[in-house]
Amino acid sequence: MSRDRRERAWCHGTGERGPGVTGPEREGLVSRFPVLLRIDPALRFFLAPRNRAGAVEIAYDGTASLGHVIESVGVPLPEAGDLHIGQRPAAPAERIPPGQPVTVFPVRRPQSLPCDPPRFCLDVHLGTLARRLRLLGLDTSYRNDADDDELIHQATEEARALLTQDRGLLRRRALPFGAYVRGAEPDLQLRDVLDRFAPPLSPWTRCGDCNGMLLPAAKEQIEHGLQPGTRRTYDSFAQCQSCGRLYWRGAHARRLTALVDWSRQVVAARRRESPPPPSPAVRTSPGR
Repeated sequence: MSRDRRERAWCHGTGERGPGVTGPEREGLVSRFPVLLRIDPALRFFLAPRNRAGAVEIAYDGTASLGHVIESVGVPLPEAGDLHIGQRPAAPAERIPPGQPVTVFPVRRPQSLPCDPPRFCLDVHLGTLARRLRLLGLDTSYRNDADDDELIHQATEEARALLTQDRGLLRRRALPFGAYVRGAEPDLQLRDVLDRFAPPLSPWTRCGDCNGMLLPAAKEQIEHGLQPGTRRTYDSFAQCQSCGRLYWRGAHARRLTALVDWSRQVVAARRRESPPPPSPAVRTSPGR
C-alpha cells in the first residue's frame, strides 16, 4: 500500500491498516473520533474544492501524526508554518487528543533558507522562472530533463532549496527543504519567490543559460565573435565564465531593467513587512 493511502486510512478509517497497528485495532475495534482542522485561507487552495470554505472535519483513530493528518487533506507539510492543537503550539510528530481542534498556519514570510548565500534548484516546469532568478544574480540550478530523484539528490548534496509546483514532490520525506511556487505566470511565480524569501539580489552577474558567473569582457578580445551591427553599436560586454556566452545591453535592456527594479521593490517591501508592488507588464529574454 502506498504511503498516501496509508495516511488516508489512518485518518478516515477506510478499513486498511496502517503500520504498527495491533491487537483490537487489527480487528477493526479502534475508537475513532472527529477532529476539526482549521486551515488558514492562504493554504486552502491545496484542499479539495469541497473543503475550501474553512474548517475540515475528519474521522481520526489516534495513530497518525499531526503532520500526516495535515498532508492527508492536501497541504504539503513544507507549506505549513505554525501548528496548534487547541490553544497550544504543536509539532508535526504529535498525536491529536480527542476534543482538540487543529489550526494550520502558512509559513511565515520572509522565510529563512537553509543556505547562505541562497541556492535554488527548480523542477522541469519552471524554466522561465529559473532565467529570471539568474538575471537577479541568484544561484539557480535548472535542467529540463531532471527527474524527481535527481532533484532531491541535488537539493540534498548541494544544500539547495527545491522550488516546485509538484505537491507530491514536496511530500517526499527525503527532501530536506522545498517550497511550492504559487502562480501560473512567470511574473506571479517570481513575485511569490521573492516575497517568500526576500533574498539579496545581485543583478546582471549570472548567465541566464547555465547559471555561470559573468565577468566584464574587453571588446577587442571578443569582437571577432560579434555580428557587424553589434560590433558597431555596443562597447560594454560581459562573458559567462562557464559557457562563454556573451551579454550586452541590447534591445531588451529597458524591459529587463524594469524587471530588476520591480524585483528590488518586492524584496524591500517584504523586508519592511509591506504588501509587494503589482507585477510589471514585461516580457523577458536576455539581450545578447
